[in-house]
Parts: sequence; structure tokens; C-alpha cells
Amino acid sequence: MENTAIDPQIDYKQYLIRGITYEAYLAQLQQTVVNTTNGLKSDSAHAQYFPINLTRMQRIAKTSAFSQELLLTLAGIRNKVYWLVITEYWCGDAAQSLPLLHKVAQASEGKITLRLLYRDKFPALMQSHLTNGGSAIPKLIQLNSDFTYLGEWGPRPKPAQELVKLLKSDPMTAAGYAEQLHRWYAQDKTHTLQQELSELLERANLLV
Repeated sequence: MENTAIDPQIDYKQYLIRGITYEAYLAQLQQTVVNTTNGLKSDSAHAQYFPINLTRMQRIAKTSAFSQELLLTLAGIRNKVYWLVITEYWCGDAAQSLPLLHKVAQASEGKITLRLLYRDKFPALMQSHLTNGGSAIPKLIQLNSDFTYLGEWGPRPKPAQELVKLLKSDPMTAAGYAEQLHRWYAQDKTHTLQQELSELLERANLLV
């Protein structure tokens, strides 16, 4: 979903500098899971989601394979692209998408630089990239080599977003929507995410 109300004063370069790599994010999550497993109390009210999200990330990193469309898109990138992603450990949608974003950036051979920011530490940036008025994550912000906004993606693939909207609209399914959402992710096997990332990158090539 594109954001049509971007603040032109946002200094995306500074946010990129303050962002961390996927490897650092994963290492921090792993250490947090170890700490909580060993009885250290987490500051997060959602710490119960950390271990399952770590497992999801590890599984997707091992099992996801690129589509031919995405490979062709990566081969055709002509200019430097930055991906700045707002996320948090507890977010199930982030766990389902971050491993693929990392693999895509790696496969781009330096054309895509990926950096992650914790949502709760950067509220001003999140406020400029809301989804239907909410602070939904993950939110991928795409920038060109001059750190100019080129578009965004998130918080989940469009069919998954429609599924969540439908499930939450019905009191009978609202409480258990997450289970059906993650079943959708398991069945989709990152195919839709890959298609949407290809479209995002193709638009970037047209704009820069």
C-alpha cells in the first residue's frame, strides 16, 4: 500500500545509518530468546511470541526459493536501492517476511541494502508510514541512491491483508485470525511476497 502523505522533511539517510543489519537483528532476537528461556524477564509484554517467530524465521530462511520472476527482476536492477524496514520481534508478519527480504538483498549483489529499525524506538518515522491509520508492521520503505522515497510495502501481502480484514470483521473469527493468517503464509510459501517485491523493485527502476 502506497503512502500518499509522505513528509518531505524526513531524513531517511539518518534512519538508514541508525538501522541495523538483518544478521544483527536475528542475533539480538536469538539472545533475547535465550535470556527469557533462562528466566530473565523481558521488557516486552509480547515475549511469548519471540521463540515461535524465531522458529518461523529460521524455517523460511531454509525453505524459501526464488521464483524466476524475482530472479529476472534482481538481474535487471540498474540503480542502487535501499530498503528500510520498521519491525519488532513480536510481530508474526515480520517473522514471515524478513528472512525473504534478507535473501533478496543478498542475492542483489550489493544493489539492495537492507536495514531494520525497531518500531517503538522510532515513532516519528512510523507515524509517517501508517497503514489505514494504524502502526502496522513490518513496513518496508524503498529509497533510491539519493535516499529519496520511491514507495513502500507492508505490513503483509495483499491477499493476506484482505484475509485479515475479512476475519476481523466477523466476531466468530476475529479472535483466532492469527492461526488462519499463518496457515495462509505456510500454504503460500512466500510466492505472493516475491511477486509483490518484484513489482516494488520494477517501479523503482522506472522512477530512478
